Amino acid sequence: MPTFEGARRAAGLRFAIVVARFNDFVTARLLTGAQDALAAAGVAAGDVDVVWVPGAFEIASAAQRVATTRRPAAVVCLGCVVRGGTPHFEYVCQAATQGITSATLTTGVPMAFGVLTTDSVEQALERAVPGPSNKGYEAAMAAVEMATLARALDEARS
Repeated sequence: MPTFEGARRAAGLRFAIVVARFNDFVTARLLTGAQDALAAAGVAAGDVDVVWVPGAFEIASAAQRVATTRRPAAVVCLGCVVRGGTPHFEYVCQAATQGITSATLTTGVPMAFGVLTTDSVEQALERAVPGPSNKGYEAAMAAVEMATLARALDEARS
């Protein structure tokens, strides 16, 4: 019985990171974590496109566009939505989640979900600390595994 699994090395593959500017005091740290993870996976800095968007709501649109125009092996989606006193939080989180899901299914390009949805700024900052526990790092490593899994599955098909 064949078994397929992604690898944690992706030298030679291209990636894109779509990152929201809103709450950039958190998302910039997520971006650094994602870049660190891709470097640790052997991805050259020149093989990573970084795409900034206004906020989490816009991530899906840009992710779909970069997937179809740049054809990366995977897209890392990074954002930060902090709960406030209105239902806006739920709407933005739901739209980002459904949009990213739709974009990956429409394009066939794996997309990793690194959008923080927290109750406080403190929770967001805890998830953006340097190192492998950074959620941007984790999302980028998931993108590496999914990109290499997709490649393995495509090669097995031929």
